[in-house]
Amino acid sequence: MMRLWISYLQLVELFVSSLVHMLYGFYIFSSAVAGDLSQALNEYFHKVNNVNVEVREEISKPNQANDLPPIVLVHGIFGFGKGRLGALSYFAGAEKKDERVLVPDLGSLTSIYDRARELFYYLKGGQVDYGEEHSKACGHSQFGRIYEQGHYPEWDEDHPIHFVGHSAGAQVIRVLQQMLADKAFKGYENTSENWVLSVTSLSGAFNGTTRTYADGMLPEDGRTLKPICLLQLCRIGVIIYDWFDISWLKNYYNFGFDHYNMSWRKMGIWGLVDCLLGNAGPFASGDWILPDLTIQGSIRLNYHIRTFPNTYYFSYATKRTTKIMGVKVPSSILGIHPLLFIRVLQMCQWRFPPDVPPPYKGYRWVFECNGY
Repeated sequence: MMRLWISYLQLVELFVSSLVHMLYGFYIFSSAVAGDLSQALNEYFHKVNNVNVEVREEISKPNQANDLPPIVLVHGIFGFGKGRLGALSYFAGAEKKDERVLVPDLGSLTSIYDRARELFYYLKGGQVDYGEEHSKACGHSQFGRIYEQGHYPEWDEDHPIHFVGHSAGAQVIRVLQQMLADKAFKGYENTSENWVLSVTSLSGAFNGTTRTYADGMLPEDGRTLKPICLLQLCRIGVIIYDWFDISWLKNYYNFGFDHYNMSWRKMGIWGLVDCLLGNAGPFASGDWILPDLTIQGSIRLNYHIRTFPNTYYFSYATKRTTKIMGVKVPSSILGIHPLLFIRVLQMCQWRFPPDVPPPYKGYRWVFECNGY
């Protein structure tokens, strides 16, 4: 009887969490659409009424190579770059204040490795090359998006860049720097770690986040999903979204799995079934971002990443919990979006299961309140 009651509560929790995330996602999406419609209407009436149009002389921009180094802002999980979700800005409009601030649009759910590769070609230009060995191992195309013109093609050791990463974006930057040091990009044998002037982390998930387990990753291995959990619903939703492949919708928001060719045009109905059953696609190969954000996944990544003497490293951590009568709760109710409060409360209460071997020797439970 007790087991049935616990199962019932878990299903209720899953329903509430799914509803909250769907509502929040719809809220973001509808806000972007409303903003675009408002802007379009304003521009239309502005033209109709022929309101004082001020013509300004075009001022030539200084060559960036001779100017201050650009700042590249790298988003976290479910994030987006400039050009996605209409006029919304992941970094509160920072890219609108200075032309040297770049906000790349990387895969919102692709793995840390894939995102690091995408970031390189976003800056240098050309077609994204995920590497032959990695692509074969994960079962996706070796080549991806084409950047006709890099956003900073002169990038090299003499023209290094400041990088700022939020949450999972901070780990993407560190993996990219290691790739530069290892000369991992075919056709670019002159890369080095000195192409990165500084790395700034904003709530960086360098050591993983316990939220991955709260959302459905099994703490036993940090790779497998629970049979029924929030991430399973997310997985199904993403597969269906990519399978329908609605161009205008994906131009508005893209999870980043185009190199897996999950469109109905390429895999058909049986390919969709195969993906849903977990036999194919990024969720079958583990080549997506959630396994990288578990404690075990972060250990695997950090094992190969070094820090370098000519790069400045900064890290800004956040803490949003406090104890009331011995119970850990969010420190500021007013500072949390109402739709996310229940989920934040769950995150505060999660602990690594005592009956599961710790992720590493000497592990001591400390709640990770960083987002991803």
